[in-house]
Amino acid sequence: MHADGTITIMVNGEHRRVTGGITLAELASELGLVPEKVAVERNLEVVPRSTLAQVLVEDGDEIEIVHFVGGGDHAVAVEEDSWSVAGQTFRSRLIVGTGKYKDFAQNAAAVEASGAEIVTVAVRRVNVSDPNAPMLTDYIDPRKITYLPNTAGCFDAESAIRTLRLAREAGGWELVKLEVLGEAKTLYPDMVETLRATEVLAKEGFKPMVYCVDDPIAAKRLEDVGAVAIMPLGAPIGSGLGIQNLVTIRLIVEGANVPVLVDAGVGTASDAAVAMELGCDGVLMNTAIAEAKDPILMARAMKLAVESGRLAYRSGRMGKRRYADPSSPLAGLI
Repeated sequence: MHADGTITIMVNGEHRRVTGGITLAELASELGLVPEKVAVERNLEVVPRSTLAQVLVEDGDEIEIVHFVGGGDHAVAVEEDSWSVAGQTFRSRLIVGTGKYKDFAQNAAAVEASGAEIVTVAVRRVNVSDPNAPMLTDYIDPRKITYLPNTAGCFDAESAIRTLRLAREAGGWELVKLEVLGEAKTLYPDMVETLRATEVLAKEGFKPMVYCVDDPIAAKRLEDVGAVAIMPLGAPIGSGLGIQNLVTIRLIVEGANVPVLVDAGVGTASDAAVAMELGCDGVLMNTAIAEAKDPILMARAMKLAVESGRLAYRSGRMGKRRYADPSSPLAGLI
């Protein structure tokens, strides 16, 4: 249970926070449903309708609520479209950061609105002067959301490797995000140090998802030395400029045998959709959500943009033409 008395559950595939102690009948009513007209499954077991008012919802429950709809619906069913990295499978293709929010509560609400299943976390010293200070884990449960420790702020291979060794000791994490920066003004990756760190970490059993320049040759070298995902920048970190080089991002996607996720530079939902339309497996962002005037609303927008861009990529866009092509036939005009 969270500090505010709420618990986190999954309802029809989406994370949701509800008040602790709520019953299944109360949950259905809260969702605007009539308990007598739905069927409920809790943790893969059907709950008799007669007991919905007695069964309490517990933290971590996975609940499915169904009802009858009119038959013969011609809407196209979209098949499950998950992605995998280093043997782990995820449904959400949006990864979000955990910095720059006004507090942990806002961060947790944004994560929920985004539908993200992975969050990046920085590795920092414990505040020994106040060991009871709130921690991120009090608000975002690492048992429900995958933590991706990163090396933000590291400017050489040694410090990045050291940071991730500590992260593995602290939480057992092997799936990590590696970034080794060249200098503080542009926060561009130092690819020599990045390649060196990737090779060392891979040999030590880490599964590094690696932040890199938007260079197909550098991306392939990272893959060759053990990167489990390639994460080219769209634009400088925190700039919000959007994807600056569509051509090289697409070349990286076409040449990679591991997932490719745009990391850095996204400013708004259309940027995320563009990344997905290029064929990327996902998008990672932090500032675009955290610094929005309404971070929760922007998180929702990013979720929809990533899903929309992915569907557009899968459907195959129309070809571009130099001249107009009428939608209506010209034959038979009055």
